[in-house]
Amino acid sequence: MTMKVFGNKKMEKVSLEMARQFLGKTVRVEIDRPVGSKHPQHKFVYTVNYGYINGTKAPDGEELDAYYLGTDKPLQTAEGIVKAVIHRLDNDDDKLIVMPKETDLSDAEIEAEVAFQEKWFKHIIIRK
Repeated sequence: MTMKVFGNKKMEKVSLEMARQFLGKTVRVEIDRPVGSKHPQHKFVYTVNYGYINGTKAPDGEELDAYYLGTDKPLQTAEGIVKAVIHRLDNDDDKLIVMPKETDLSDAEIEAEVAFQEKWFKHIIIRK
């Protein structure tokens, strides 16, 4: 596998280090792909709310991405706790798993919720 280099660190490592800093913290997710919307390029349907953490910059040059789980209603923004990270093993684009404070899904439930997109990537779930 070819690894991209970001400074002296592998991009995969930089993305994970950044994402880990958010574990257990309350964040606001700007949702640009609400439940039911289609991916602009690949045309699959988002089955959960998906967005980003405003003011961050991930190694891919975009804001840090986040899945917002725990509701099936389309949202524009949402506040919650980062309870896990989807760490992609085959690219540098890790994702935060954000849920309302009172929601706590198991790893298997998280896998089921994000499978619509993560099924194409080797990944693991990391928790605090």
